[in-house]
Amino acid sequence: MKEPRTLKDAVVYFSDPDNCLNYLVKRRWPNGVHCPSCGSERVSFVPKRRVWQCKTRHPKCQFSVKVGTIFEDSPLGLDKWLPAVWMITNCKNGVSSWEIHRAIGVTQKTAWFMLHRIRLAMHSEDGKLSGGEIEADETFIGGLARNMHKDKKAKITGTGGAGKAIVMGLLDRNSSKVRLAHVPNTQGDTLHTHVRKYVKGGSYLFTDAFAGYHGLDREYIHQVIDHAESYVEGNVHTNSIENFWSLLKRGLKGTYVSVEPFHLFRYLDEQAFRYNNRKEMDDGDRFNAVVSQITDKRLTYDHLTGKDASTTPL
Repeated sequence: MKEPRTLKDAVVYFSDPDNCLNYLVKRRWPNGVHCPSCGSERVSFVPKRRVWQCKTRHPKCQFSVKVGTIFEDSPLGLDKWLPAVWMITNCKNGVSSWEIHRAIGVTQKTAWFMLHRIRLAMHSEDGKLSGGEIEADETFIGGLARNMHKDKKAKITGTGGAGKAIVMGLLDRNSSKVRLAHVPNTQGDTLHTHVRKYVKGGSYLFTDAFAGYHGLDREYIHQVIDHAESYVEGNVHTNSIENFWSLLKRGLKGTYVSVEPFHLFRYLDEQAFRYNNRKEMDDGDRFNAVVSQITDKRLTYDHLTGKDASTTPL
């Protein structure tokens, strides 16, 4: 049977344990299986236990295909893990832990943990954007004022961002790639630092008239659109990043409903991955891309819930 290209294909294909094993081995060890502990290629497969035995003596000389991946130490089979990866990778507005719970037959708590581990695989190292034309903007993530208790609503001032999480975004018009960061505030130093980290000097930079972006014209060709007067003036606008904010918030408000600021960066990784790979990849390609990034990434439940203080936050 050919490798899956749709969710239906994936459920059928990965119901066979041999298909799960062969699929992961092919992507994790394309040049041959080697021991994740010592790197030795002198290993032999133990069919009855579906593990490999390293012929070099050292602790943990037996290993499965899960060791050293986001699946490590999970009692769940790959027949549950891989369809879950497919669903979160390809559902445009995300997929809730309750839906995963119903779809693959695990508890909601387990599904929630699974999804966060998969989001870790969806994270990509952020390099500089290609330059050219970049849109920069920020948005506030939190509850709507009309849904708040009157005591909380009375504390809101200005544009209504008080007490909400702040996300800074940069969108490259040429590559249609977005870079996101959960930032502590909208002060000029914070926004300038984020722009300099990801945008090449000399690029065209398009922002709204917010004062936090003032001063960037010394390093970039900074063009401003004042939304009090208009939203588009020729090539000067921030409509592309505004459209992305709309997509992000549909997922956060419609699918996930309530997202703790502590975990927000994980949901940003998820949405950025899908958005950045929406054009050049189909569902099967995006799934393959996520699976290729599962190695050397580990997320324990204590770390996820903040109980493991000895571990540096991801």
